[in-house]
Amino acid sequence: MALTKTEIKKLRKKRQRLKKKVRCRFCPNGCDKPPRPIFVDFKDLKTLRTMIDREGNLLSRRKTGCCAKYQRAVRDAVLLSRFMGLLPYVAEE
Repeated sequence: MALTKTEIKKLRKKRQRLKKKVRCRFCPNGCDKPPRPIFVDFKDLKTLRTMIDREGNLLSRRKTGCCAKYQRAVRDAVLLSRFMGLLPYVAEE
């Protein structure tokens, strides 16, 4: 069975949409009941470095997989760790 080019493109698009949804790494039992208070440790540099790209910009929620509440907490933690001098503001060249 030979598929045409348009059918192949449609199949590829369908596969891209069916990718597994990334779960929030901070919510242990789903984003409906997040633990309170919502806090991301600003001294945990290993986690924070995965949330920023090479230029030092924050990655979007789609890329990181965080829920909205924790994405805001990540932003605050990155800002605080930059202020403390733990993370750089711009990438080193």
